[in-house]
Amino acid sequence: MATIDRRFSWLGFLPLIMFLAACGDSAEAGEGDEEAQGFTRVINVEVLPLQEETFREVIRVTGTVQAHQDVVVAAEEAGVVRELLVARGASVQRGQPLLRIDDTLLRIQLREAEAAAVLARQSWDRRRRLYEEDGAGTELSYLESRFQLEQTEATLASLTERAERTVVRAPFAGVVDERLVEVGSMVSVGSPVARIVQLDPVKVVGGVAERFAASVTVGSPARITFDVLPGEEFESQVTFVGSTVNAQNRTFEVETRLGNTSRIIKPEMVANLELTRGERDSVIAVPQEALVRVEDGFVAFVVVSENGQEVAQSRRLTLGPSQRNRVVVESGLAAGDRLVVVGQQQVAHGDQVRIVGGTNGGGQ
Repeated sequence: MATIDRRFSWLGFLPLIMFLAACGDSAEAGEGDEEAQGFTRVINVEVLPLQEETFREVIRVTGTVQAHQDVVVAAEEAGVVRELLVARGASVQRGQPLLRIDDTLLRIQLREAEAAAVLARQSWDRRRRLYEEDGAGTELSYLESRFQLEQTEATLASLTERAERTVVRAPFAGVVDERLVEVGSMVSVGSPVARIVQLDPVKVVGGVAERFAASVTVGSPARITFDVLPGEEFESQVTFVGSTVNAQNRTFEVETRLGNTSRIIKPEMVANLELTRGERDSVIAVPQEALVRVEDGFVAFVVVSENGQEVAQSRRLTLGPSQRNRVVVESGLAAGDRLVVVGQQQVAHGDQVRIVGGTNGGGQ
């Protein structure tokens, strides 16, 4: 009786088994139809045509602007300021008078010295003729007369120079940035009277990390920009490299010069310096985001034509130096390759692709 029940139980499952078998046949038939229709995945990508370029490795430094010369001019004679000859902010040339100090007493002493010098000259001429031509007088009186002439002439020269120094002059061409005295001020020797700055050219000074000590030398190209002067870019060269490293921040000083005829660059402005560390010609440089990291390095995808179709091809890369978001490719890519720059994370080697956009190759 149990055997009969088991037989009927299997007969109950028979329709279900036949249904599952029919479904399997239908699925296989569907797959076969897709293969027959040649279905292939096509991925949209954007490409960058590659070309050789010049690649600059640069060191970025933040610097500050300094006047080429910045001097506080001091009085060389004591006295009362009688006249101011230039206004604050005025441009001056080297040697141009800035102010006059009262020289009344010096002029009186100067006239006295001139009279004494004339007398000494006449006395010397007579004594010399008597001694040399007539043999009259003593050698001692002859020498005393000559020394007296030299002494009075030295006194006259000294007073003449002091009288000249009562006029304070500009030591170089520049701008009167500050005037530190007014008419009637009493000054002594060494008292500051004005500040002169030379703004054309100006210096840009910055600190470079010590690890770049071998890369920066006098004459290295420099590119300078200012955040406060958008759109302005200046080319220069390194004119000074410090010989020591600052123990506190581990940097050494570098200096460049910039022409500043318009005076738009002012001392203490913050500058951005790009110092050229090296330059390589005829290299392939690509955006770093176009690279795909794999287990043992990086690959990139290029688009090639195969049998009339555009296909993604994987290239293993050997990378060189990088700068900003660009990196030099030592091997794996060549000029003329169409590098996938959008969609590279979705494609695999051999995938069919459709180019939907692209940009021209370019430098940094």
